[in-house]
Amino acid sequence: MSHPLRVVVVNGSPNERSKTMGLAGLVTSRLSESLPVELHQIDVYRLGPSFAGATVREDVPPEVEHQIRLVEEADVVIAATPVFRASYSGMFKHFFDLVDQYGLANKPVILVATGGSDRHALVIEHALRPLFGFFQAATAPVGFYANAGDFDGTVVLNGEVYSRVEVGLADIMPQLKALAAGPHRARG
Repeated sequence: MSHPLRVVVVNGSPNERSKTMGLAGLVTSRLSESLPVELHQIDVYRLGPSFAGATVREDVPPEVEHQIRLVEEADVVIAATPVFRASYSGMFKHFFDLVDQYGLANKPVILVATGGSDRHALVIEHALRPLFGFFQAATAPVGFYANAGDFDGTVVLNGEVYSRVEVGLADIMPQLKALAAGPHRARG
């Protein structure tokens, strides 16, 4: 019997209205058209000063611990970040610094990034993929990148971006469907 996939988006953008969440929203909407999903979004900019000041996981308050556990217990993680100085945002990295070293092992992770121009597109291969390689996560073969010109505000307008999302999700859909059809795991 199929169960909804627990999908958690970790949004590394420092703003409420962001192109990064526009692209991540496109990915999650296309995903939910193919599979039932239970969607959670973690906005790192909302986690507060106690999160930013935590140097070890034991220092985070209970509400931040809950957010970290959501990621560790997710069926699928969508890691979404804008590019800052050729890499992911600092708050995004800090969040994953607090995730258990084996908390994402073999977990499907979909990589999403946005930047000012196409010159930043390699952030997926040179920064995000190695980060999740450390966790031994099962990163999707195709990551999703869009530049500022692909948007009107936070809405993706470029048809090529839509096409890349469709093709990339089609590549991993058999694995995701098998995951949804697998034994129902106890909810944490």
